[in-house]
Amino acid sequence: MSAGARELEIFESSRARLEAIAYRLLGSASDAEDAVQDTFLRWHTADHEFVETPEAWLTKVLTNICLNQLTSARARREAYVGQWLPEPIFAGDRMFGPADTVEQRESVSIAMLTLMERLSAKERVVYVLREAFGYAHSEIAEILDLTESNCYQIYRRAKQHMASDRTRVEVDEASARKIVEEFLAAALSGKTDSLVRLLTDDVISAGDGGGVVFSLPEPITGALRVARFLRRLFEPTADKWATIGGRADLFAAVVNGMPALVIAVGDRVVGVIALEVTTDGIAAVHTQANPSKLERAERHWAASEQAAPLFEGW
Repeated sequence: MSAGARELEIFESSRARLEAIAYRLLGSASDAEDAVQDTFLRWHTADHEFVETPEAWLTKVLTNICLNQLTSARARREAYVGQWLPEPIFAGDRMFGPADTVEQRESVSIAMLTLMERLSAKERVVYVLREAFGYAHSEIAEILDLTESNCYQIYRRAKQHMASDRTRVEVDEASARKIVEEFLAAALSGKTDSLVRLLTDDVISAGDGGGVVFSLPEPITGALRVARFLRRLFEPTADKWATIGGRADLFAAVVNGMPALVIAVGDRVVGVIALEVTTDGIAAVHTQANPSKLERAERHWAASEQAAPLFEGW
């Protein structure tokens, strides 16, 4: 094997891990892909004789690229039209990354990725590398050029910011389908009470249309208000069909470890509604309709075999 081929093999063996790290750091699949590609370009031109541990070298380079992106992303999100939500990824996408522990699975949920927006760039890096990938504080300190004690202090602050009193229900494909079936039946019933029974009192509904697809500028809170909004959202109208490009089929899926309703027109994914389900009911409804944030999800969807839709021709 030539040196070039060996270097390519080393990088490709790390690609899935790098993508999973970058996605958690950036909350954007497209930005994560760009960061990994930039890492590859630097790896390609590096002097490999002086790289003792390729995995550590690649992680450090990727992390610094993401730190720079986080700084510019903050400015972009301040000017973002409407609400900003992370890009959804389907179960089976390699960006989902390790899922052996509760912390690893939680770190990729829409709720946690949204919450991570509160963290500073360094807090987010330390939190992700520690919680989702199990890096030691000494390793993270070396990646960020910090002292180990400073790294630990940053981690402790991040943990405090990320603390939540909600106990999220973990789902598999079968249980997710049941949850989505019940949610969809209530949403299509036209009865507000049916939806209210599924929601927590302090439920939040947030939607991201990116200024391209209509979405509310601010989240809606409270079971009755959210139920009324969802009832109207699921009323079939000619205006809705014109907006999404035709009648849609509605599917159940697992997105970011959460039950989700996928709205598809043919092979096009035009919307993903992820449900944050807790022991008390549905605590959040996250709707992603920005076409630019559905590109990876659409590629994964088109390449996967789907179960029968829950509803055809909505």
